[in-house]
Amino acid sequence: MARKKFTVFNLLELDLKGYDALELRCIGGRNGLMREISNSDINRPGLALSGFFDFFMSDRVQLFGKGEVAYIQKLEDELTDSSLETFFSYAMPCCIFSNNREPTQEFCRLAEQSCCPILQTSLETTDFNIRLLRLFSNVFALKKSIHGIIVEVHGVGILLVGESGVGKSELALELIERGHRLVADDLVELRCVNGNTILGTGTNPLTCHHMEIRGIGIINVSKLFGVGAILDKKEIELVIRIENWNPKDNYDRLGIDLTYAHILGVKIPMEVIPVGDGRNLPIIIETAAINERLKKMGEHSARKFVHNVVKWTENGSFVSNDQWI
Repeated sequence: MARKKFTVFNLLELDLKGYDALELRCIGGRNGLMREISNSDINRPGLALSGFFDFFMSDRVQLFGKGEVAYIQKLEDELTDSSLETFFSYAMPCCIFSNNREPTQEFCRLAEQSCCPILQTSLETTDFNIRLLRLFSNVFALKKSIHGIIVEVHGVGILLVGESGVGKSELALELIERGHRLVADDLVELRCVNGNTILGTGTNPLTCHHMEIRGIGIINVSKLFGVGAILDKKEIELVIRIENWNPKDNYDRLGIDLTYAHILGVKIPMEVIPVGDGRNLPIIIETAAINERLKKMGEHSARKFVHNVVKWTENGSFVSNDQWI
């Protein structure tokens, strides 16, 4: 799960659209474009520019807004650039100026001298800060690739896993035919975002919406069922393991005890569904998805059932749905 090196040049060449676009361009210090960005946080260097370098977060991207630009202009007007020289003695990834603000000539000279890239964006400081943090949360997220299928069923992101040949692709295909959506088939990438969310995508955007169906071959889901049948990414909210029915195994029949899969340090609810003759797996998966939504709303059917049975056994009464909390 080693993370690939991410440089200032990589940041510049990203082709992001819409509300993710950063609108960045390089206006100086091009010799330093291969500097690595290793920290997902962003620093506003106001204190450092004033000469206070204790706890200066030099390993972060340095973001210059209206206040910082006004201050470096004041330093140049007063011919006091000692703090700037100290500032550029640190090996920073890059300096970014928001809202098309321009650095001073002395700032540019020192940046070129120290090979520190200077970038510029037309976005407002706050907006750019939010977009860059959102990007970094994905770039620096823990990742792993596994064999499985990700589908969205009734709005719930489900990761289907199981041995090869157990019928995962055929099950996913039937779910798609019933109006649900495919995120990725075969090799999927899982990312831990914000420390508590697992986001699932395909490892290759060119092939993730294709499926291998034994006896038919490779099919293009978006061409066969339309673009409404696919998704680029989805949060994993439920893991379902499909396995061949084994009469010797003791499968859970009540569902009182919750089982979890641990993915990149995050607990995800998990169900084990055995494959047997006469089992309608698509309906079972749909029911599992709806039941998971109910659990998140505080409605745990199995526990309520057991509670009612105990109450009835004790005194011949039970708790109605309206009375249950």
